[in-house]
Amino acid sequence: MKATWNAQVIAESDDIVTVEGNAYFPLDSVRPEFLRESSTHSFCPWKGQASYYTLSVDGRDNKDAAWFYPDPKQAAAEIRGRVAFWKGVTVS
Repeated sequence: MKATWNAQVIAESDDIVTVEGNAYFPLDSVRPEFLRESSTHSFCPWKGQASYYTLSVDGRDNKDAAWFYPDPKQAAAEIRGRVAFWKGVTVS
């Protein structure tokens, strides 16, 4: 699978975990030059606290377009070390 935004491949991997319809890519399959840490956090009762990245590609930013669970709850352990995308990022 590939995640693309602003005409660039952000991530690509055959090792995908799908949870609630979202494809979680291994962090090492994501191009780090496109990720900028964000101070945004959210909480899911069964997955835990999510952190976000802003995508920065060719001078354009997509705020909080990627998220991950740095320390997921046991029920979501399979997404540890993985990143998912939204906000206009195409996953195919």
